[in-house]
Amino acid sequence: MSAPHPAARTLLLTGASGGVGTLMRSLLPRYGYTLRLLDARPVEGEPDAITADLADRETLREAVRGVDGILHLAGISLEAPFEKILRANIEGTYHLYEAARLEGVSRVVFASSNHAVGYTPAPLDGGSPIPADTPHRPDTFYGLSKCFGEDLAQLYWDKHGLETVSVRIGSCFPEPTSVRMLSIWLSPADAARLFHAALTAEGVGHTVVYGGSANTRAWMDLSGARALGYEPRDDSEPYAADLIAKEGELDPANPAHHHLGGPFLVDPPIWPY
Repeated sequence: MSAPHPAARTLLLTGASGGVGTLMRSLLPRYGYTLRLLDARPVEGEPDAITADLADRETLREAVRGVDGILHLAGISLEAPFEKILRANIEGTYHLYEAARLEGVSRVVFASSNHAVGYTPAPLDGGSPIPADTPHRPDTFYGLSKCFGEDLAQLYWDKHGLETVSVRIGSCFPEPTSVRMLSIWLSPADAARLFHAALTAEGVGHTVVYGGSANTRAWMDLSGARALGYEPRDDSEPYAADLIAKEGELDPANPAHHHLGGPFLVDPPIWPY
């Protein structure tokens, strides 16, 4: 891809009070963004944040009006009954894209997930990382909603010229909390680097990339993300010894270990993931 264009200045951040959204509120302004915050719940310490559900089309359209880009983190981030996933993650994402189309927003970064391909076998034997073009294999209704979001983004690019980078986030926490997470961890600082690259790279059309750090034990192929200009700097390996001492090594016979989706494949899912 060609050299990045100047950073979008005004960025709508949906899901601003969530885990990743909270982290990005402090990190993204360092890249020159003015954040417009939106969440279904009040955002603590942010009196100007927009409190609205994604079903509120009028408020949503007002929220996207005049922004240079959208980082869409809103929605349910764990497995839930289908009716709840349908309303928040499927219908809500559609409403966001319609608002963006109507207001002429040119770029969305969509928080997809490794759970869109959760039934893909993990390369526990040190094999090649999983490529971003691997077919959808959702592990839950949640993962299914991320498949829908990726396909919706493709439709809006093909039909309306609205560009999206769909980022299949591994696990974005200040530090990895399980042995499995050593292979899919995305540090908050690397997440900000990746989102910035996704917002500023030229000619993305609809591009699907994985969101992970430069982990020694990486399962996900980051070549697509690097093509956007992303250069991860963090590695989960410094946390490995303590986590392995606590949990032991991954067991290929454990269904929570041998697929990319991990504990989402177990019914009911087990946490932490």
